[in-house]
Amino acid sequence: FVTEASVVISNTGDRGFETDPADRAAGPVPRSFPARLTRLLFARWQAGAAPVSVFPTELLSGNGCALRRLVLAIGADWELGAGFASYVGETCRFANSLVDRIVPEALEPIGAVAEPYALWAIGRQDGLLLPCAHPQMVITDDLPRYARLKLFFLNLGHSYLAQRWHDEGRPADETVRAILEDPAVAAGLCALWEEEVQPVFDALGLGAEARSYRATVLERFRNPFVEHRLADIHTNHAAKKRNRMAPVVALAEQRGLACRQERLRAMLAAG
Repeated sequence: FVTEASVVISNTGDRGFETDPADRAAGPVPRSFPARLTRLLFARWQAGAAPVSVFPTELLSGNGCALRRLVLAIGADWELGAGFASYVGETCRFANSLVDRIVPEALEPIGAVAEPYALWAIGRQDGLLLPCAHPQMVITDDLPRYARLKLFFLNLGHSYLAQRWHDEGRPADETVRAILEDPAVAAGLCALWEEEVQPVFDALGLGAEARSYRATVLERFRNPFVEHRLADIHTNHAAKKRNRMAPVVALAEQRGLACRQERLRAMLAAG
């Protein structure tokens, strides 16, 4: 497998790029994903195997670039040499990519429950070896456009609903669909999107596209066949809020927008 693999795809969650200082080049299997990937790539380089294309799908801006930096840093810390650094930095390909699909639960022994909607947007670059061809795969020169739509409507919306669920002491097993049956919650979400997020997309020249996308998101949230538990969404809530809300506030400030974004600022201040 070490020499035969040509593509690596990762989906390690919100904390998946965290490293562990105890991970080393030899000995037990590393605990962190970046260190495991470094071990794999080093073994390939030693065996003279062809470079790989790496497709991280973690919800992090510039995830491919970030993962490559981590592998290079680990390689330097482990003193794996300039040849390995050149292999990783110049011949392997690390794609920035984004998956837009709600996957609320796993199926044992392998598989997952997922909604019908699907999009995998991949930043274009020379030499990238795609793992497959699929109608829902988009190779794009404007990945930030797709990322902002998903992050600031779908993911931000999830975090808003998780905040309401937590603050109001709602049922432990409540789902996204169930909480939106509360008219006050549904109205609050739509008002947040319209008054504090939509103006940012209007300023970016993406107003119509944003309105169309957020209508699709609301329909996806209300899918009767998707049981997405708010308790699961609330995991790592503070970090998720910083990732999903702070950039919207920063963009509004950069554009000099008049919207005060009081709800977003209050949720960020809550930690």
